[in-house]
Amino acid sequence: MNTNLEQYVTKKSKSEKKVYIGGALIILAVLLFLAGIEFLIFIAIPVGIAGFIVAGIGFSEFNRLSKQFKVQVVTSLVEQFVDNGHFDPHRGLSQNAVYSTEFLKRADRFHSEDFLSGSMEGVDFISSDVKLEERHVQHTKNGTRVYYETYFLGRVFVFDFNKPFDGFLQVLENGRPRVNRGYNKVQLESIAFNKKFKTYATNDHSAFYVLTPHFMEALLDFEKNNRGNIRFSFIDNHLYIGINNFRDTFELQMFRKLDQHIFDEFQRDLFVIKDVITELKLNQNIFKKGV
Repeated sequence: MNTNLEQYVTKKSKSEKKVYIGGALIILAVLLFLAGIEFLIFIAIPVGIAGFIVAGIGFSEFNRLSKQFKVQVVTSLVEQFVDNGHFDPHRGLSQNAVYSTEFLKRADRFHSEDFLSGSMEGVDFISSDVKLEERHVQHTKNGTRVYYETYFLGRVFVFDFNKPFDGFLQVLENGRPRVNRGYNKVQLESIAFNKKFKTYATNDHSAFYVLTPHFMEALLDFEKNNRGNIRFSFIDNHLYIGINNFRDTFELQMFRKLDQHIFDEFQRDLFVIKDVITELKLNQNIFKKGV
């Protein structure tokens, strides 16, 4: 374990201890209050306040540490493996870029962070974590309750590789296209592929041209190796991918052991991009007719 990682481990442990102590004080305060004895209730109030303050300080310290760790580790990985790589944890893909996938419905609340861009194997890409929420209104006998439900939390990728597609094509593990382009549902020759994905195309011939047996196998392998609900969209000279796995990609987790496995996990998350490029052969002229 390198010295830098040891420093993070020490700081992480200190912030977690404060959260533990704060939580214990809050629980103690609740028990004192429930005892129903006036003297103990007076003690419970300052104990509870102290608990919230200590726990709040712990959470605040951990959040700052998590952001520092993420920047250091991801930036280092990007410099090693991504050509012209750029990582910015404070911004993400724009709403226009996310909805250009055409497989994600517009959200009532939109959040995006951890922007990553660069090139691998000569293929340019941009990506970020995206969180989409839908507003709900519930009417009860006690009044009206408004709440938001997350329907997408994961990563969105946009690959630009200058290989135009003829028509529009979507391959979705679930859901449907979110624009009216006259999509037809296409049944392909692979029974396993048809069970896993629904295929929509504006041009059936293009669907069969792009989704060759090898390419369908590559998509199935990619889905198998990446947890979550996966969607692909082929539009003009872009490939859009959404992985809805309900997790933030590059995040340090409280009360989880910090060791080399965290670095390895961050690297695997980054290598999803390389897997897309190599497995789907985006760095080859397989989609360009006449090449």
